[in-house]
Amino acid sequence: MGGTTTVPLRNPGVVPLAALPLLPVEAFRRAVIEAVGAGGRLVVLFGTPARDGRVRLIAILGGDRDGTLTALSAEVTDSYPALTPECAQAHRFEREIAEQWGVRPEGHPWLKPVRFHPPYRGVDVWGRDPSAAIPPAVTGHFRLDGEDVHEVAVGPVHAGIIEPGHFRFQCLGETVHHLEITLGYQHRGVERALVEGPAARRMPMIETLAGDTTVGHALAHCELVEALNGVEAPLRAQAIRGISLELERLANHTGDLGALANDVAFLPTAAYCGRLRGDLLNLTALLCGNRFGRGLLCPGGVMFDLDADRVAELDRRLEKTAAEVANAVELLWTTSSVLARFEETGVVSAATARELGLVGVAARACGLERDVRFDYASGIYRFAQVPVSSWPSGDVFARAYVRWLEVQRSVAFVRGQLATLPAGEVRAGGGEAAGAAPGRLALALCEGWRGEVCHVAVTDGDGQIVRYKVVDPSFQNWPGLAMAMRGEQISNFPLCNKSFNLSYCGHDL
Repeated sequence: MGGTTTVPLRNPGVVPLAALPLLPVEAFRRAVIEAVGAGGRLVVLFGTPARDGRVRLIAILGGDRDGTLTALSAEVTDSYPALTPECAQAHRFEREIAEQWGVRPEGHPWLKPVRFHPPYRGVDVWGRDPSAAIPPAVTGHFRLDGEDVHEVAVGPVHAGIIEPGHFRFQCLGETVHHLEITLGYQHRGVERALVEGPAARRMPMIETLAGDTTVGHALAHCELVEALNGVEAPLRAQAIRGISLELERLANHTGDLGALANDVAFLPTAAYCGRLRGDLLNLTALLCGNRFGRGLLCPGGVMFDLDADRVAELDRRLEKTAAEVANAVELLWTTSSVLARFEETGVVSAATARELGLVGVAARACGLERDVRFDYASGIYRFAQVPVSSWPSGDVFARAYVRWLEVQRSVAFVRGQLATLPAGEVRAGGGEAAGAAPGRLALALCEGWRGEVCHVAVTDGDGQIVRYKVVDPSFQNWPGLAMAMRGEQISNFPLCNKSFNLSYCGHDL
């Protein structure tokens, strides 16, 4: 995916904005569509202010098979021909650009706001008052007409303590023919706050973009800032970062396996995994004093070191907990009533996953071997790779079983790092963003427990960050849940939903 229309990137990587190809919009559109059609993936598409009131569209393409990343751009005014009709991966990105910048992607098949917030500049493509603090929502929904068709609307307020999201099912009898998912209720304006607020607040906000992915987002941010400043964290710090990221994966995968068991009323695994998730979170607390890893990572390294006694205690407790997780989870694969609910439920084909650009567990459960730790390895993963865990069936079983494979491989990784923890410092100087390179585009990817976390920053002539773009894996994967429900019984929605277990706030930012 190279050539004169694109510039190559590394992970993490920085390129001068002046070196980023600025294409005519038709050439930009054609380059993205052809790259995705040839097996590439649209990692991110976003807008940033340009000269004379224009908006610069920047796309970063990933070649997962050969581990390449390339960037290209184009400038637009009020509208441009939409990519979505020929590149489904652009669907939500283009809706986001329309909402943020008032630029209409002409021909977009379902142009609605993503987060229902005022536009960044005084233009609104839906005719709302852009000066309103909370503009009126665009509430139209897809409808399936027919005498026997009925609609089921769920949320945004749900039972229990889960976050808000609206699910609208078009059903014929008990069979779901279409599910439309409307989010945005958790929008906090984080991307703007990361640019406009004080730099000291960036890390606390990054760590709470999606609270269960604290380490994943913190790692992407730290590697991005380090790339902008020409700094590399010491090897010991990279190892501790890897340990914390895999502990986060272990806790969440274990909790999800227990929750899936609970959704099919299999209480032994549900009860044990609920407790064991807490034990794994406590291992992260042993690292830094916080069960979610807040305060552990910083640009330039980590804030806490590990002494020999703590390393031994971590290894001892992880070995014990991993054995208990194995005992609880193995019950799932030997219980026929569980398998009857998991297998052939909520199937997403590999072709659909590829077309939508799914990432992480959702993609690997469709047989797509996509994993940032392998495809775009950075930090400690350059030296200690984790095998890619995949399963081809694309159903609830696959999404559960991939989690189990990853649990085993994460345990092996963490114990291996504890046994060979490099000596040396845990922080390098110059890791803060005050002296960032001017006029640059920077990218950092990491494999969070749900999937690919993407952070992108643009700096101005003074080296200040003027645009910060975040893509949580949930942004990419919510359409996968909608496709998993097509042709399913509506009663299977809770199980399918839990098998993806996507984040509302990670999507809404």
